[in-house]
Amino acid sequence: KKFESASADVQKLTKRPDDEDMLRLYSLYKQSTAGDVQGERPGAFSFADRAKYDAWARLKGTDTQKAMESYVKLVERLKKTYG
Repeated sequence: KKFESASADVQKLTKRPDDEDMLRLYSLYKQSTAGDVQGERPGAFSFADRAKYDAWARLKGTDTQKAMESYVKLVERLKKTYG
């Protein structure tokens, strides 16, 4: 329930978080909802997709519940920083 609330709250931020925080949000969300990274690593010229894939891949093996808890904590911090 906290995870769903945090997912909604992140959409309400008044400023866009920096790229590092955005990648962290993406990777934790994907690990929470889809589990370990899947598919082929994007090519060298797909910079954004490759960064997202790599961020998610770093969380491989992370328990779904732990990923959700980390996501909620990150959103709470971002709410303080970015409104």
